[in-house]
Amino acid sequence: MDKELIIVLDFGSQYSQLIARRIREQQVYCEIHPYNTSAVKLKEMNPRGIVLSGGPASVYSEGAPICDESILTMGIPVLGICYGMQLMAHLLGGKVDASARREYGFAEITIDEPTLLFQGLGDKLNVWMSHGDRITSVPRGSRIIAHSNNSPIAAFVCLVLGNATMVNSLLCALDSSKQASKFSVDEHNAQTDEHKANDIADTTRNLYGLQFHPEVVHTADGGKILANFAQRICGCSASWTMRSFVDEVIISIRQKTKGKKILCAVSGGVDSTTLATLVKKAVGDNLVCVFVNNGLLRQNEVEGVINNFRRLKIDLHYVNAEEQFLSRLAGITDPEVKRKIIGEQFIAAFEAELEKIGKIDFLAQGTLYPDVIESVSVKGPSATIKTHHNVGGLPERLPFQLIEPFRELFKDEVREVGRELSVPEDILGRHPFPGPGLAVRVIGEITQERLDILREADAIYIEEIKKAGLYDEIWQAFAVLLPVKSVGVMGDERTYENVIALRAVTSTDGMTADWAQIPHNVLGIIANRIINEVKGVNRVVYDISSKPPSTIEWE
Repeated sequence: MDKELIIVLDFGSQYSQLIARRIREQQVYCEIHPYNTSAVKLKEMNPRGIVLSGGPASVYSEGAPICDESILTMGIPVLGICYGMQLMAHLLGGKVDASARREYGFAEITIDEPTLLFQGLGDKLNVWMSHGDRITSVPRGSRIIAHSNNSPIAAFVCLVLGNATMVNSLLCALDSSKQASKFSVDEHNAQTDEHKANDIADTTRNLYGLQFHPEVVHTADGGKILANFAQRICGCSASWTMRSFVDEVIISIRQKTKGKKILCAVSGGVDSTTLATLVKKAVGDNLVCVFVNNGLLRQNEVEGVINNFRRLKIDLHYVNAEEQFLSRLAGITDPEVKRKIIGEQFIAAFEAELEKIGKIDFLAQGTLYPDVIESVSVKGPSATIKTHHNVGGLPERLPFQLIEPFRELFKDEVREVGRELSVPEDILGRHPFPGPGLAVRVIGEITQERLDILREADAIYIEEIKKAGLYDEIWQAFAVLLPVKSVGVMGDERTYENVIALRAVTSTDGMTADWAQIPHNVLGIIANRIINEVKGVNRVVYDISSKPPSTIEWE
């Protein structure tokens, strides 16, 4: 049976994946594709509905991303969000202009007309706005269904009506001449009653636009709005679950590999451990797990990883490559160069191990969507933030084919996959750890001495937040060794030693994060222990930056 599918077309918003994630939370499968995907290709995928994402461009600017116009006449529902709404209005003959007053942050909208999109919601909604443009004339054949004080058109619907006049006006709006008439908010209000009287809409074929962002947690009932679109408007049955995802991925891996061996590089973290468990279930003994000690791991990490894989009854090839990694990284301070070197060294370590193991055709990686979106614009015109070794550090020509079943998932979704596979909760609850390891937490040059200082400080930090019962409330916590030294006084003597920065954030998906408000007394205990117990440190600071504008990791 074909899978029910909603497609998000990405116009460059950093939150495009959040749309897909929120829809998946409603148990409807959702994928992201580039904004310029053709209507022909979309028809082949047979989606139940399409979402046009937000984005940084203005629809009236030269070079603005434009989707295939015939998507709007495919006969399936379309939901435009922010830029997507403005683009929809633009393509249908409406008008979009720069707003005299930009609208960012919380806003209250009033629902002017109940529709399936707002079913089950009140008359007023607190929403999250983020736009500098607004629609000043809606397309003929549309109805304004919500407004805010700053946005007279906060939402609209364009229905393909049984009324022949209305159908013709929609088709007119899509012709190549773009000469379809537009009408203002006042003209719209004058015609609304007439439209309602003649409305015999086929509700399986309609177009909705939202000026606000239902996908962000700041919009109250945003999930309900997306659920209404996916289920009530697109007719999806809400039957997709992590169990169904696991079953589909297992079948896909078996079909792709056809009995050949799969190499899985494991770090012991949530992603690679869950991935290894999933691939093991799919291909059994054809899985070959390799754990490379790159010299950039946390304190006691090697022993912990080996013991965990014994618990999971998965065979593990251990490779000690500390010397090779650290010698290649000697003197390197640029974080991007570090990541590239680490990616190359991982491949070199695998290739050396393969000489002992034998030929392997596939490489499984635990790449997640935040890794992808921050590394390279794979979907829409979003900006590169940093390279992750999983996606940016690999050579162009690989000796294996890649298998990346988590490439469209967030960390919390991977944890749900792990629970479906009975991975122990103490493994699934671990904080994220970057692929390049401590290389991106030792800021500046990497030496054995600096790594040892950081390991000791980090171990004290994690021990104390666990002791305080805070570990599970925090998305990610870690120490960073800064490339500066600080004047201090110890034992009546002047010191000039290292500075440790502590980082802790709260998040649900890693795409956005707030700094964690660890109680001052706990921070005091941590700082006191680090300064007293870690030789070479005389100052500890706490990072109170959020993402954005900062990233979670320092490099």
